[in-house]
Amino acid sequence: MVEVVELPDHPWFVACQFHPEFTSNPRDGHPLFVSFVNAALDHAGVKR
Repeated sequence: MVEVVELPDHPWFVACQFHPEFTSNPRDGHPLFVSFVNAALDHAGVKR
């Protein structure tokens, strides 16, 4: 069974069959969440 799909040519696309939120906490987010937030900030032009 496929658990994760990523489109490398897309700016940010990931689909997952599991629950990454179960392995996250506020100080150490799952890499999927961290990547999503970083992509959103980049898209919005926010300087970090």
